[in-house]
Amino acid sequence: MVYFKINGLGYNCGYNENKCPNEKESCIECIKARLKELGFEFDSTIEIIKVDSIEKQLKLERETIWRKFLDVLNIKHIIVMDKGSGLTLLNYAVSGVDIDANLLTGFIQANITFSESGEVSDQYLIPSFEYNYYEFQYKSFNILLKDGDYVRVCLILDHKASNKLKSHTFRFVEGFEHSFENELIIFQDTGGIETNNMINAIVESFNISLMFPMTLEHSIPPYELEKVKRSVIQKAIYNLANEMLAVKPFFFIYNMLKRLKKIVNIEDEVVIYEIHQLLERRVFKPTSIEAMANNIESVQEADQKKEMKTSSISSIIMSDTDIDELKDRLEFMDEYTAHKLIKEIMRKAKAAERDSTYQIPINEYNKALYIAQDFKFKDEVNKLSRKIFDLEHKFKNIELDFNIEKAENAEKYGDFINSINYFQKALEILDGFKVYNIIDPRIKKFKKKILKLRDEI
Repeated sequence: MVYFKINGLGYNCGYNENKCPNEKESCIECIKARLKELGFEFDSTIEIIKVDSIEKQLKLERETIWRKFLDVLNIKHIIVMDKGSGLTLLNYAVSGVDIDANLLTGFIQANITFSESGEVSDQYLIPSFEYNYYEFQYKSFNILLKDGDYVRVCLILDHKASNKLKSHTFRFVEGFEHSFENELIIFQDTGGIETNNMINAIVESFNISLMFPMTLEHSIPPYELEKVKRSVIQKAIYNLANEMLAVKPFFFIYNMLKRLKKIVNIEDEVVIYEIHQLLERRVFKPTSIEAMANNIESVQEADQKKEMKTSSISSIIMSDTDIDELKDRLEFMDEYTAHKLIKEIMRKAKAAERDSTYQIPINEYNKALYIAQDFKFKDEVNKLSRKIFDLEHKFKNIELDFNIEKAENAEKYGDFINSINYFQKALEILDGFKVYNIIDPRIKKFKKKILKLRDEI
């Protein structure tokens, strides 16, 4: 059977190509004729694509997801206005762009009024009568407007809207007014409206969650993790997500895309498609900015309470954790107290070293060095400077060995993308060692290894 994609819908025509009774007629014209017989109406924007292989179907799916991503990336702000009064019902910021909604809605109302009266030039306001759109420039942005019966939806864009985004906006307005007709009528009577469900409708309809901070789901079914492991690209994305989440409590898809591009040259459409699959299967979880901010604050408060309960630092060191506070205290400190404080800080740093930590001893030794430099304790300055240098070098070597081991293990099991990622991290560390005039032969070796792995992919 021959299979077609019609504006995203699948359609099986019911015939094999070599046994089609309408073989003299092109497939596209045949499909259009059938649609008309069924009572469908369409215009020149209809898109009918013949899908004659699994590879072509996968390519189409990737392109569809990629266009969705580009469209949501293009949206900076969405404003829903009351059509009659021009008052703002909902002002939703998709990105961090600062938009004065009241100023913009006033500008829009004025332009549309002038347009309807014929007093404004077409170069500023271009109506599209097919879907009853308005398009024009506002500062450095492109504006797309769509009128409904009750509302006027305004999209503030970086670039001109794609045809897909225009038709999607058309469908959104219809669905939005159908879902919230009662609320919109009440607003016209009272001026009051509840917008929470409206925001959810916008986020879902325009795929805004693709721009949200991402985390991993707390509980991922084992069978989903098995699927991830069977896909080279999904496995790489999953591992990169874990890496990024070790530094911050969230990551963005756009940053993930850039990170993966540095590792291996895979088409953006392929990467976004695989990320979208992980979202669909609930491996990744989008979280709103507000929820993420609240979560970060809660974690920080918990960490602060934990630190206060478990800290064994003396009262004087606890009060001097901040370098500016330490500087103030040094103004009233004598040499004996300074020597005593340095020894106390160093004891804490050595204890942290034994626990195999890194940042705490470095911070403490630097604090002690600051005091020694302020009091011009030459012996202590030399001793602490050397200690800091050796400690940083030691932990860099540990980090280097860790990345090399991870890279070689990933290569061994055929996980070439993650192998490249870890080899690149190892190279960054070795490049840093050049400051010490150490020419490491592994630099050349790892660069060749990366090229070879890219060829394997």
